[in-house]
Amino acid sequence: MNNSPQRYTITAALPYTNGPIHIGHLAGVYVPADIYARYLRMHGQDVAFVCGSDEHGVPITIKAKKEGVTPQDIVDKYDAIIKKSFKDFGVSFDNYSRTSAEVHHDTASDFFKSMYENGKFIEETTKQLYDEKAGQFLADRFVTGTCPKCGNEEAYGDQCESCGTSLNATDLINPKSAITGAVPTLKETKHWFLPLDQYENWLKEWILEGHKADWKTNVYGQVKSWIDDGLRARAVTRDLDWGIPVPVEGAEGKVLYVWFDAPIGYISSTKEWAAREGKDWELYWKDENTKLVHFIGKDNIVFHCIIFPTMLKAHGDYILPDNVPANEFLNLEGKKLSTSKNWAVWLHEYLEDFPNQQDVLRYALTANAPETKDNDFTWKDFQARNNNELVAIFGNFINRVVVLTNKYYNGIVPELNEYSEVDEATIAELKAYPAVIASSIEKYRFREAQAELMNLARLGNKYLADEEPWKLIKTDEERVKTVMYVALQIASALATLSEPFLPFTSTKLKGILKITDAVEHQGEEEAQWDKIATKKSLLPAGHQIGEAELLFSKIEDSEIEKQLEKLEATKTANAAENQKVEPQKETANFDDFTKMDLRVGTIIEAHKMPKTKKLLVLKVDTGLDKRTVVSGIAEHFKPEDIIGKKVTVLANLAPRKLRGVESEGMILMTENAEGKLVFVNPDEDGVENGTTIN
Repeated sequence: MNNSPQRYTITAALPYTNGPIHIGHLAGVYVPADIYARYLRMHGQDVAFVCGSDEHGVPITIKAKKEGVTPQDIVDKYDAIIKKSFKDFGVSFDNYSRTSAEVHHDTASDFFKSMYENGKFIEETTKQLYDEKAGQFLADRFVTGTCPKCGNEEAYGDQCESCGTSLNATDLINPKSAITGAVPTLKETKHWFLPLDQYENWLKEWILEGHKADWKTNVYGQVKSWIDDGLRARAVTRDLDWGIPVPVEGAEGKVLYVWFDAPIGYISSTKEWAAREGKDWELYWKDENTKLVHFIGKDNIVFHCIIFPTMLKAHGDYILPDNVPANEFLNLEGKKLSTSKNWAVWLHEYLEDFPNQQDVLRYALTANAPETKDNDFTWKDFQARNNNELVAIFGNFINRVVVLTNKYYNGIVPELNEYSEVDEATIAELKAYPAVIASSIEKYRFREAQAELMNLARLGNKYLADEEPWKLIKTDEERVKTVMYVALQIASALATLSEPFLPFTSTKLKGILKITDAVEHQGEEEAQWDKIATKKSLLPAGHQIGEAELLFSKIEDSEIEKQLEKLEATKTANAAENQKVEPQKETANFDDFTKMDLRVGTIIEAHKMPKTKKLLVLKVDTGLDKRTVVSGIAEHFKPEDIIGKKVTVLANLAPRKLRGVESEGMILMTENAEGKLVFVNPDEDGVENGTTIN
């Protein structure tokens, strides 16, 4: 563990360029990484905060084929959208690159060659699925078939999305090429593998012993279970035409596997930045006095904690990550975020609906960050965080201070008189906050750190509410000067300490308080983090502040309803798309239909059949009689909820005994897109029991 590093290399997971960025990405990776990088810079640390677009891999080629464009067209389109979203939300990368850049191709090729020449790979010839019609080997996502575990007929060659099982393409039953629909054959092909099993003992020592105390429990637990299961060699090359060509003889038509080339993107992004800034990139990746921290989501833990460190170790020239503070997943309104199903809040769309309110989303996502377990984003919580915290606490305090300073002193910070005990205690508490917030940030507890920032705003509100300067001004003007002076010091501290969390608000507040002018006035270079605890005054007497402006505005119910309606529309569209219409049955003639006696009935009694999961025993008033019908609907309805329900009954179905109970008819049901049973109902008023349905 590097406790006093000379510099920091901070990486944020490379977003995959087959779609835009949503709130799950922001909450899981980019806001925490940005908070950390901004905080370090405010301490005067040497920071390289790097990222870039991950532009290789099969999903991109599939999307390109579907849209009838080239893979380069796809990555160019989404790289531009993603880059703009990050800029709009104030994610302060020192460099944002892309894996299609020449510097990346060169870096990844050199990395592979160095490992290859030093005998770090195993070369193996294996049989893989081949599409004769397309004349190419099929990468995992180019194969679909039946999952051997659960029978899902649309499983991919790497994973069944129905049961979650990890698969090899050759495991699939009845595999089909996703390119031509042809049945693939098995053909021999040569690949290079990273022998992870050879590094098992080293990984145990480095992570399981070395990082037991300082890595997050969710990260440590996942890594431990991977290592305990035993590691196997993993292919670093694949047969594909989109990616970085494997730079050795005999590897024509092969590229580096995307999981191998993508993390090297951090190194190439650092190189790009260093060349532009006139720095030595090697110090940020090869010097023991550099602290390397990876920010990722939980789906990337294995790559950043086992595979990439093994690559760095095998290469031999690189430092290893000091920490990998991965977050869990963020859900949306109780459901898993999904790009393909459009179940997301897209950043570019958010800014259309909530212009200039980037910090509100940053705040809500940090307050609800999935730091150790999955968490849920709801629009109601978002509204409450804004209205009850940002507006009512932070914004309210700043507004009061600025309005009163302008009202009493024409915006000039008043002279300080003698401190009372309350003033001294308040100032002492204020000076403690930078260290408290810093401690949480350095432990990667960003939710806790932001809560402490809000506690500082609460301190200011309480101080004003207790001292009541608006009343005191009538009887003790000198005392009010001190009260306002103290309140202005808290406001100034908030302007600085809020920067990592609420960068746009911080800039606006510094503008209102004219903090740059205050710095010049005191002959300081910059009023930054640690000076809050050490300086006598942050805003000196005689300093002129600006007019009041609202930092935050209330979000109305109608705005939230609009977002919920948008999600409902998505849900409806998904249901319609997923609806599988059964094929039409054999033709029936009119006489066949007239044999069926369909009647309107009402359920008058219902109870579960003992020792069964699915069966309900119903008493139905058919208008003809009151009869027993056994129906397999117990998993969808509680007996008490369906008493009094109007139903359609097939009355002349031959009786049949089920578990000793004679059933005299059948209730007509259908199933919605989500697989839930629905009654086929005669809903109109005035339709009496016994009415026939023709």
